[in-house]
Amino acid sequence: MLAGAHTAGRVTVTGDQVRYSWPGISFEGRFRGTGVGIVLDDAVNDYDVHLDGGLVATLVTPGRTTHWLTGLPDGRHTVRLVKRTESTWTSGAFGGFVPAPGGRLLDPPRPRTRQIEFIGDSNTAGYGNMSTTRECTDEEVTRRTNTDLTFAARTARRLGADYQVNAYSGLGMVRNYGGHSPGTSYRTYYERALLADDGDVWARPATWRPQLVVVALGANDFSTALGPDEPWTPESLVTAYREAYHGFLDTLRARYGRATTIVVMATALPNTTDFAEAAERVARERVARGDDRIRYWYHDNAGVDLLGCHWHLSLRDHQLTADRLGAYLDTLPLRW
Repeated sequence: MLAGAHTAGRVTVTGDQVRYSWPGISFEGRFRGTGVGIVLDDAVNDYDVHLDGGLVATLVTPGRTTHWLTGLPDGRHTVRLVKRTESTWTSGAFGGFVPAPGGRLLDPPRPRTRQIEFIGDSNTAGYGNMSTTRECTDEEVTRRTNTDLTFAARTARRLGADYQVNAYSGLGMVRNYGGHSPGTSYRTYYERALLADDGDVWARPATWRPQLVVVALGANDFSTALGPDEPWTPESLVTAYREAYHGFLDTLRARYGRATTIVVMATALPNTTDFAEAAERVARERVARGDDRIRYWYHDNAGVDLLGCHWHLSLRDHQLTADRLGAYLDTLPLRW
């Protein structure tokens, strides 16, 4: 990791930069002086910049640049950079924080002892969540997406936790939205740091051992009708989903051990109960096998307005979901 910055996200060190693809990656630093520069090389993503706890700038596809915050009161300050958007086909790069003349970087914030990993699709990523209309162009989806304002990020902040949002829009456990990209699924990409690099494997640091993992995969498997060229029937899709989910949970257990609590999360879908019923059955089967730190949480979407792009969760909906998820997590014997 670059000196002077703290992140809990998946990054790959390349020379004097770190590269990354997943949404919600953030970097935190501390400095003394009247200003700080943020070194970036990214012509695709958008970022929010926070200074001393408040939002001070949004960088839209900044390119190769050093963005400066200057004219600050001389003293100690904190700075946070967060990637708002998805970039599944490319990666961005962060080159660190640099002090303004006369200032200096301080030791970065200490890693938080609580860690949470969120695994999911477009709603977990915050697809179009800042929109006030459901109809959006591709450009508008990108500009109106902010992973830092999702139920995942809000829940983690409420709990004072470092977190990863490992979410990929349109992908399911075995089948993707509308049957697109057959032969791939979320599981194709989970192990990667750089999503567009075939065969990439994230070098997980020993310090990343989340006490809580929330998995929300299945909406894309079941929300659209099967096409004539797809290899499943409705019944066999449910079976394939359950089998793949068990395999994915095996992967998480091997990675993080038996002390980690894993929440299998499902939401209501129009005209189908397959997602919720299959996910709940997976959780019950795991518990029956002796895995007593698997939990199932169902969010019925009561009260949501779905005013995000293309009927996704709005900012209001994300706050509502975070409140409900937080209340549920308060009931669990988490080993923080």
